Amino acid sequence: MNERKYQLDLYERRLRVYQEVVAFLRRVLRDFKPEITELQAFAASTAEADFIFDPDIPAYLDEIYKRALALRSASNQYRDMFQPVPPGYDHKKIVDEMHEQEMWFTDQLGAGATKQKFKEYLDVRR
Repeated sequence: MNERKYQLDLYERRLRVYQEVVAFLRRVLRDFKPEITELQAFAASTAEADFIFDPDIPAYLDEIYKRALALRSASNQYRDMFQPVPPGYDHKKIVDEMHEQEMWFTDQLGAGATKQKFKEYLDVRR
């Protein structure tokens, strides 16, 4: 009985992390401009992952965080034709970075990458 309770509790904790990841990805996909407060909330709400998953999930969460930061940075640097251009501004480099990160985030939900990452931990059919 205790083992079953432990497994159920572990499943619920893992499911919460998965739900936080999906919610964060949806927020990023909304406008591809993640706010610092959203990044901080994501890190806080998924911090438990280090203790309830194998190392692959914390590594994936770290990748999500770093890519969101890269997207935010590129979005902040981006200048359109009506804005003054700072010295050393490389429009192509910034646009390419934004595009790469936007495609990666789109694939996480659209192509099911996130679901696949978590599947072995949340599949109750086993």
